[in-house]
Amino acid sequence: MSKHGLLLIGHGSRLRYNKELATSTAQLMAEKNGDFMIKSCFMENSSPTVMEGINEMKKEDIELLVIVPLFLAKGVHVLQDIPELLGLNTDEYRGSFTLDNGKIIPLVYADPIGHDPLLADLMLKNAHNAISAHL
Repeated sequence: MSKHGLLLIGHGSRLRYNKELATSTAQLMAEKNGDFMIKSCFMENSSPTVMEGINEMKKEDIELLVIVPLFLAKGVHVLQDIPELLGLNTDEYRGSFTLDNGKIIPLVYADPIGHDPLLADLMLKNAHNAISAHL
């Protein structure tokens, strides 16, 4: 059975933890939902790069590719850099993607985390954890 491909794009960092966080997030996502074949990549300072991630996805037997930026908000990477790498214009969220076998599939570009009540819950949890751990 072919799946939807999901390429999770992190910012990247010279610090190892950033890569580990994005990679482990991709693994957790895959464990929670078997509908997606998930890979992670990075804008800068880490590998695989976005282009390497895209090239890896070309090898997969997928029917759709969704690109998900692991960013809090819409900044330059999300609004300009990633769409450019995908061949999308600014404010364009749909395109096409050609697999190595020549098959053309839909490509969709997701929003970053943005405003979400789950983010507020997580930050409150972190605040409570900090109080418990450090007071």
